[in-house]
Amino acid sequence: MGKQKVVIRLSMVDAKKRSKALKIVVGLDGVTSASVDGNEKDQIVVVGDGIDSFALVRKLRKRMKYAELVSVAPEDEKKEEAKPKDIELIGWPRPNIYYDVRTINDDPWCCIM
Repeated sequence: MGKQKVVIRLSMVDAKKRSKALKIVVGLDGVTSASVDGNEKDQIVVVGDGIDSFALVRKLRKRMKYAELVSVAPEDEKKEEAKPKDIELIGWPRPNIYYDVRTINDDPWCCIM
């Protein structure tokens, strides 16, 4: 099993609760990193190799009283940023007319109609 990313929602109302939750998470086998995330800082993102997500949630429920498993997904090691391509529009934008779009960097004869 490769690296995976586990997201867990917790009830963390203050910095003390966040610190307690992070200590619990980091103490498990296979965990390489953990961070607090979410709009209300109510989620923990755990990254590691061979993490038992159910054991992790069970341990957090025992100590924190509430834990909800949000997602488990494989972690992408190489995250490439999407680079915008230079696009050249041929012709004037007019309604009800198809446009010939050619990319400058790639194949110059690629058309979208």
